Amino acid sequence: MVTTALPATDAATLYFGDVMHARLRPMRHRFSYRVMSLLIDLDRLDEADRQSPLFGVNRAALYSFHEKDHGARDGSPLRAYAERCAATHGIDLGGGRVELLCYPRLLGYGFNPLSVYFCYGADGELALVIYEVRNTFGEIHPYVLPVRPGEWSDAGLRQQQEKLFYVSPFVPMATRYHFHVRPPADTAKLRILETDRDGPLLAATFNGRRRALTSRALLRSFLALPLVSLKVISAIHWEAVRLWLKGARLVPRPDTAEQRNGETTLARGKSRPYIIGR
Repeated sequence: MVTTALPATDAATLYFGDVMHARLRPMRHRFSYRVMSLLIDLDRLDEADRQSPLFGVNRAALYSFHEKDHGARDGSPLRAYAERCAATHGIDLGGGRVELLCYPRLLGYGFNPLSVYFCYGADGELALVIYEVRNTFGEIHPYVLPVRPGEWSDAGLRQQQEKLFYVSPFVPMATRYHFHVRPPADTAKLRILETDRDGPLLAATFNGRRRALTSRALLRSFLALPLVSLKVISAIHWEAVRLWLKGARLVPRPDTAEQRNGETTLARGKSRPYIIGR
């Protein structure tokens, strides 16, 4: 049985930690950087908006969270978006909370390579996880994965998904994602291993420690991690250049919205969930 590891406290909280990417083949390439992530309860956005004058929900602030950055990207409620994704799999989230782990905007700018929705049923069990992947072309794609029997152990939740969405210009489409996560509690841990028919190809991790969202914490983050939002997108492009200089081959980007026998959510400002079946 999968349950939330921590009872609901603040509507929004912070996780400070490190992101690591490691390319394993055909050349080895590794980098890491410090980030601050946000975990926000999608049922308590008004409460989150009042936690600090330096943090705003759907409005400008030093740090901010905007519903239009995620889901359908039209500003509609993300709680309803998650419920629609769950209903397609016959899952009822009524009475259960939905939390989103993502990067906030800083000074109005933010970029989320990966955002993760943790969706619970009324009984407190983790029922569904949505892995929302974004690329640098302004495109977004959600992998909607119900929690199946046998996917949970003491080590956390392990799920798999065939790659359906073009992300890196150096990684082919014929790969598979292996997700290893734990519902955020005192710590947040995410690991994605990407494999092809020859084995592991790319690994990415985030390990963060929980800290209350307060004005003091946000100011300390601003001083310790200045322009962290720009750092994320800049690191993506800089590491791509380094890989190219090492001899990595470019993988052409598909010309249409159909990738790997599935519908993707590619339109700027619009998206529909690609629902993954059994």
